Amino acid sequence: MVQAPQFSWRFLLPKYWLLWLGAAVLWLISWLPYSVLMALGSAFGRLLYKLLKSRRKVAKRNIELCFPQMSAAEQTLLVKRNFEETGKALFDTIIGWWWPNWRFTKLAQFTGYEHIQAAQAEGKGVLLLAAHFLHLEAAGRVFGLTHPSVGFYRPHNNPLMDYLQYHGRIRSNKYMIGKRDVKGLIAALNQGEVCFYLPDQDYGRNRSEFVPFFAVPDAATTTGTLLFANAANCIVLPIVTSRLAGNNGYQVEILPALTPFPTGDDKADVHRVNQWVEQAVLRHPEQYMWLHRRFKTRPDPSAPSLYKGAR
Repeated sequence: MVQAPQFSWRFLLPKYWLLWLGAAVLWLISWLPYSVLMALGSAFGRLLYKLLKSRRKVAKRNIELCFPQMSAAEQTLLVKRNFEETGKALFDTIIGWWWPNWRFTKLAQFTGYEHIQAAQAEGKGVLLLAAHFLHLEAAGRVFGLTHPSVGFYRPHNNPLMDYLQYHGRIRSNKYMIGKRDVKGLIAALNQGEVCFYLPDQDYGRNRSEFVPFFAVPDAATTTGTLLFANAANCIVLPIVTSRLAGNNGYQVEILPALTPFPTGDDKADVHRVNQWVEQAVLRHPEQYMWLHRRFKTRPDPSAPSLYKGAR
């Protein structure tokens, strides 16, 4: 468990004024109706589509690699919808961090809680496998309203932003653990906590296996899931989060435990994790974080990048 960032009087220095101003403007905007916030998010996403050319290329390339069966027009449409969801993510964040419970509960739907109850009835912690969906900040709040949890995160380099991020993310939840604090997460699981872990990005060659992810046969996939599952007294439960249609908020669904897991076959186990991520993504592919260079690490370090020359 990292020490929770504390307010410091240095945050009032001029170098932080612009960040305070931005946060204040967003806080005021957050009081607009949810439907208006989502409309603003879509418009912001369309602007980002035009401005963030390098990220647009990454998203387009990821979708080309994962869904080669799609026509070029379908791929382009998915990229555009993904950027609209990316724009909404800003407002998901301020909603998740700042809305009071009485307002946020109207947007929260939670199913599958019995799987967590069953695990804890056995005296076990719960390792929740989540995926990088763009609405994750709001989904974490949904989860916390039913069962306050522990998060695994990367502290921000800006101390004021880290303070805002940390305390925003533990709204309705317990505490956060730094992403390098492996022992801390294992200890939390052994204490019976419910802990979030996101295994679906490219974390580099170390502690990874190259297994299929959609149509890419050799995606670098972390074995961190297996490390925690082996070292801690816990059960591994996949979690699927969704933004609901019609501005109806967010849904969190807990799925049955992965059993047996792990099996001792690392490649098979992390491939199984990827298959679960694929199933979650296919529900709402436009809501997934395609802007990340998911396939930057290649089995052969000298092989050309899959993103080289992407348009």
